[in-house]
Amino acid sequence: MNAQATSTQNARIVVVGSLNADLSIYTQRLPRPGETLHGEGFTVNPGGKSANQAVAAGLLGGNVSLVGAVGQDSNGDMLLESCAAANVDIAHVRRADGVETGVAVVTVDAEGENSIVISAGANGTLSPADIASAASAFQGASVLCLCLEVRLETVEAAALAGAQAGAKVLLNLSPYAPIPPGLARLANVLLVNAHEASQFLGGARIPGPEATVSAWVPVLEHLVERGLQSAVVTLGAHGSVVLDSEAIEDRRVVRIAPTRVAAVDTTGAGDAFTGGLAARLAAGDTLANAAAFASVGAALAATKKGTQAAYPDAAAVNAKREE
Repeated sequence: MNAQATSTQNARIVVVGSLNADLSIYTQRLPRPGETLHGEGFTVNPGGKSANQAVAAGLLGGNVSLVGAVGQDSNGDMLLESCAAANVDIAHVRRADGVETGVAVVTVDAEGENSIVISAGANGTLSPADIASAASAFQGASVLCLCLEVRLETVEAAALAGAQAGAKVLLNLSPYAPIPPGLARLANVLLVNAHEASQFLGGARIPGPEATVSAWVPVLEHLVERGLQSAVVTLGAHGSVVLDSEAIEDRRVVRIAPTRVAAVDTTGAGDAFTGGLAARLAAGDTLANAAAFASVGAALAATKKGTQAAYPDAAAVNAKREE
């Protein structure tokens, strides 16, 4: 059987973090400071980095549990329904009293590029106590996905719980913020774009999309100095680079070629990548092979408007890989 067609149902993926209602408006171009533009359509969709990652992994066959918080409102209902429809376990998503579900205001231009502003809402209430309450979800977990849309102390508590459970900890440094050395050491794989990678490494130069494999070796060395063994650096339309100090020597730096598509909306494509990566790592793939699969899923996600509703299943990803 094709490795990408095998089930991931026996390996639990835990996703801890944010659930947002995405308020998206589409325009020909993104507005300049102080400028008002006419929009060409408005939607309200389920989103939030962690909910997106959970749904992406669930649609690909992952056995996924989501830990988060939403308000007692219709946006919270929408998010829980979307996650459940993707076979995501939502037993550990708390309904918070007295606070609304998190919101992201998204502007998307004619090229599919976006700008996003988030308001934490119920996400801001997610605490280490929620991680303790979700202890059963971490038992036997294979992969843990984290981002920085919730409080840092909660991310740290989740990383520790995942590490203690023996899970591979995937840390997405988005939206970017400095992290303590202890959290970096708990992360098995850092997921960053080129700008975030440079920030994390103190302004270090990140090679351009046309750089050779050897140009990425110093980046890997800098990551190891910061306590990390592996990372995936996404390069937008130019694919991604897998940096893995634990791989055999000629696979420590692997370029993942981009999948060419006509992008409609890139919102949440990075989350689709993370969810796909988690699904394939849970199924036993190497980091490089998982990234190659995830890259195709992220590209397909950009061909439709919205986030979760645009995410592909495994059959769609495999079909695209065989073209």
